[in-house]
Amino acid sequence: MESFLPMLNAIDSFLWGVPLITLLVGTGILLTLRLALIQVVHLPRALGLILGAKNQGDGDISSFKALCVALAATIGTGNIVGVATAVKVGGPGAIFWMWMAAFFGMATKYAEGLLAVKYRTTDEHGEIAGGPMYYIRLGMGEKYRPLAAFFAAAAVLVAYFGIGTFPQVNAIVDSVELSFGVPRIVTDLALTALIAAITIGGLKSIAEVAARIIPFMAVLYIVICAGIILMHLGEIPAAVALILDSAFTGTAAAGGFAGSTVMMAMQNGIARGVFSNESGLGSAPIAAAAAKTKEPAEQGLISMTGTFIDTIIICSMTGLVLVLTGAWHGDAAGAAMTGAAFSSLYGSIGGMLLTVSLSLFAFTTILGWNYYGERAVLYLAGMRAILPYRLVFIALIACGAFLKLEAIWVLADIVNGLMAIPNLIALIALSGIVVRETRQYLDKMQK
Repeated sequence: MESFLPMLNAIDSFLWGVPLITLLVGTGILLTLRLALIQVVHLPRALGLILGAKNQGDGDISSFKALCVALAATIGTGNIVGVATAVKVGGPGAIFWMWMAAFFGMATKYAEGLLAVKYRTTDEHGEIAGGPMYYIRLGMGEKYRPLAAFFAAAAVLVAYFGIGTFPQVNAIVDSVELSFGVPRIVTDLALTALIAAITIGGLKSIAEVAARIIPFMAVLYIVICAGIILMHLGEIPAAVALILDSAFTGTAAAGGFAGSTVMMAMQNGIARGVFSNESGLGSAPIAAAAAKTKEPAEQGLISMTGTFIDTIIICSMTGLVLVLTGAWHGDAAGAAMTGAAFSSLYGSIGGMLLTVSLSLFAFTTILGWNYYGERAVLYLAGMRAILPYRLVFIALIACGAFLKLEAIWVLADIVNGLMAIPNLIALIALSGIVVRETRQYLDKMQK
């Protein structure tokens, strides 16, 4: 795969250039303005709904479990390896652009969740089916069926070759080998067996596991990062100033850091931010559609908190830890950079803490994306295609440990971009319906 790296880099640079970044952030800005800063004004209500939703209405799982499935897919290597990769290439300024992508991405994620519930349907087994392929076809009209099919095909590619498999498996086997000396093949075989056992049970099995692991792993990681941040409390203002300054002026070379331009910071921050929180990709609404709710807007608010938790909280903590400890201008890259930051306070235990966090994050992401890909295959080819899909997915998990990191990240970026384009077109086209549904919901809440 490494021989294709120059070609993959060229495709990636073209796809993730100004047009797609403008479309991603522009869609978020448009929805933010049309929804009157919903991600600020109604964030307290949204956070309250995470555990306070009534779960009345059609659906296969509770709103909380639907959020956990979405978070399972989003809280992954992007929060640890992705942030470190963005900072390594784009400098501390990449963290600011990650924040910007997340802020506007919250409005995007809200719209995705709302449309997913509004246009959901049931499959031939009576289970809920929803997501962008359905709101493209049912919301925009039958003539857009090819666009819906393109999205579903891209979603399968992301599940197979993007976020769903290779980056996650690679991160787990690398970190377990480094921290505990377990051979790659042993970890890979154990991981493959575990994934196979859980995913055969479908959504309810995945949701049950996600609802148990997600809260634990998020709190664990936040506590680990908070310990380092508290040790550098007095340096936080200078770190934030460096992030803001680097976002608009670039970053000079320092130590093992080669230097970066504003465009490098912006491109890497937004791309890694989207890889992490998936706002605009159209993945989370596939899980949101399965929630037990009568109100599309209510699930939209709950979905919106996913981006807030993933990027505004967890990615920010990783970024601050990298800047405060100075790990960002060392020679290490990826997980090793975050490991160096952890070791600055926790010593040799730091690497083990990182491995546990990374393994949990990556494991749940594999589960979430297995479900997303399965729903996309169901849309394209019906129930008969699900078993072959699962077998191929498990086979890719088994071989994912033996592929090089750089080519994996580039390939993941490319298929993410292909998935985002049809979804963003739909969000813009259906933004009027999102606004109308939101007003009706808020009026009902006021009465």
